[in-house]
Amino acid sequence: QVQLVESGGGLVQPGGSLRLSCAASGFTFRLYAMNWYRQALGKERELVASIGSTGGSRNYADSVKGRFTISRDNAKNTVYLQMNSLKPEDTAVYYCEVDISIMSYWGQGTQVTVSS
Repeated sequence: QVQLVESGGGLVQPGGSLRLSCAASGFTFRLYAMNWYRQALGKERELVASIGSTGGSRNYADSVKGRFTISRDNAKNTVYLQMNSLKPEDTAVYYCEVDISIMSYWGQGTQVTVSS
């Protein structure tokens, strides 16, 4: 079965950095685009970044462009989100997601809190 397990969240001061990881299993990882979403308390879930199956295509929400970088290691079945220059408004639960056929699969999420 498809499994996505996020890690790397935590508490960081404004201006700091975190690197999130999402370990995937149960499907042929190298064939699928991967996405990072986030959901802040009381807000709708939003797409933060996407990466194509080979890593050649990357897209970002305007709110994170220039600060976040999505990458993947197909040998390790893992997708990453490097987050720099973090702001309090980046506080949210971060999820990785993959669409396979008509199904959408999600991890359990990892909390990122940006606060002094």
